[in-house]
Amino acid sequence: MKPAPFEYHRPTTIAEALDLLAGHPDAAVMAGNQSLGIVMGNRLATPDHVVDINRVDDLAFVDVGEDEVAVGATARHRDLERSSALRATVPMLPEAAAQIAGPSVRSRGTVGGSICEADPAGNYPTAAVALDADLRLVSAGGERTVAARDFFLGFMMTDLGEAELVERVTVDRGPFPAGRTGMAFLELKPAAQTWPTISAAAAVRVDDPTAPAPVVEEARLALANAADVPLHVPDAESAVVGEPLSEAGLDAVAEATVEAAD
Repeated sequence: MKPAPFEYHRPTTIAEALDLLAGHPDAAVMAGNQSLGIVMGNRLATPDHVVDINRVDDLAFVDVGEDEVAVGATARHRDLERSSALRATVPMLPEAAAQIAGPSVRSRGTVGGSICEADPAGNYPTAAVALDADLRLVSAGGERTVAARDFFLGFMMTDLGEAELVERVTVDRGPFPAGRTGMAFLELKPAAQTWPTISAAAAVRVDDPTAPAPVVEEARLALANAADVPLHVPDAESAVVGEPLSEAGLDAVAEATVEAAD
């Protein structure tokens, strides 16, 4: 099938994009176009207007600062995958990027597109929830910040307003000093370049990484495809925080995770 007729807009600035969305509140936003084109081609979506933000250079960035990491909405999966600065600070993000589909998708797909699609099997929504990231949402009327854990409302449903864009995703580096933190993003897939059956995003900070049994000071865990939204598992986190890292602790995490998953 082919898409229904629509009017195509290609802004080059954030302000121009927001003005277009304000004037066409039902418009579809095209970011990486790894999902929207398929949906429109099958006429599961028939927007009258499409606002393509791929030429908005101010949305395409990966900034690693002393206090936080910020990733722009049109940063490509490949940008995160290849960022040595991210691997040294928040390695969960490049690990999540590297496991998305194949090279062609990673070269074109975007962080903002994945976040706003809000598929509970998606890598970035799960990583954002695990890292307790914040999302900056902008519109012609102003901006607001929403915690990733509050942004995802249901299956492919979000708190994004009709005329809003996700401008950036930010992660506080404070809880995750590089020398005392371990992070991982792992997928279980039936085959390459498919959606995962389940994924896990985890981060752990310990008091002394050289100790035989370091004590866990902070733990974060979220699962993909285990609920209708990325599933934060606080009971699993509390099972190990304040305790020495041990097999028994990991068994308690597993039990709490299985209990939480749907």
